[in-house]
Amino acid sequence: MTKQEKAQEIQDLTTELSSVKNLYLTDIAGLDALQTTALRRACFKANIKLSVVKNTLLAKAMEASDKDFGELQSVLKGNTSLMFSEAGNTPAKVIKDFRKKSDKPILKGAFIEEAIYIGDDQIDVLESIKSKEELIGDVIAILQSPAKNVISALQSGGSNLSGILKTLSER
Repeated sequence: MTKQEKAQEIQDLTTELSSVKNLYLTDIAGLDALQTTALRRACFKANIKLSVVKNTLLAKAMEASDKDFGELQSVLKGNTSLMFSEAGNTPAKVIKDFRKKSDKPILKGAFIEEAIYIGDDQIDVLESIKSKEELIGDVIAILQSPAKNVISALQSGGSNLSGILKTLSER
């Protein structure tokens, strides 16, 4: 790779890192071609962009980026692949699902909405993070619950009340 190609790669990575909200750093070394293809296919289906990068280029792109990646630069050793996604928990779900068949990918670290997670032991925490859509759904359900209770009480009370009034009018 020439110096100019490296500079272009760093520029491309910096641009991508500046626009990303959720980033996972994983190690997929040791996966054979079939497993790698299966992982890429799973990522594509989950709307996750998967790419393998050189650690030195990624470190320089992180430094040039306007975001603070903190301790994530310390995990840039060995094979590193990046997972970019819109939802913070989607890559963790794909990783856990893929691990049912293989012991890889291993989570090195993650950058989720400016929060940093280091180590493979954080995979369960990352999987339990709710996406924006899930949180909106929970809020709507909470807001609808009292209204549903009131309507239900009025409907059931109304039928009882009308039954009582009808019985009284017949007497």
